[in-house]
Amino acid sequence: MSERWKDDLKPFDTTFSKPFLEEAPWLIVVFKRAYELDENKVKHNNYYVNESVGIASGLLISAIHNAGLVTLTHTPSPMNFLTKLLKRPTNERPFLLLPIGFAKQPTWVPNLKRKELEEMSVFYE
Repeated sequence: MSERWKDDLKPFDTTFSKPFLEEAPWLIVVFKRAYELDENKVKHNNYYVNESVGIASGLLISAIHNAGLVTLTHTPSPMNFLTKLLKRPTNERPFLLLPIGFAKQPTWVPNLKRKELEEMSVFYE
């Protein structure tokens, strides 16, 4: 992890300690399937895997929040140990961990400044 990455994470007050992974009543491990193997073990690529799994994960997160629960995205590095631990086939790779439950009280969320529309868009006439 680079020093720049560490500096960017400082506002989140993140550490190596991740108790939410053990305290959450549910933990969803989202996998992506990079390719398929046919009956002859011939490899066939899947396309737009990251985009598709990312969109599906966003919809899942919205559904979790609409159900009155909370989650946060967690992407430990490396994550490949999960393929082995959960006995998944080699064409599946971990994409995201979602610990799910009710919010602990009190909950503290960093006060981050969002970019203004003008900072992230260009309008053409």
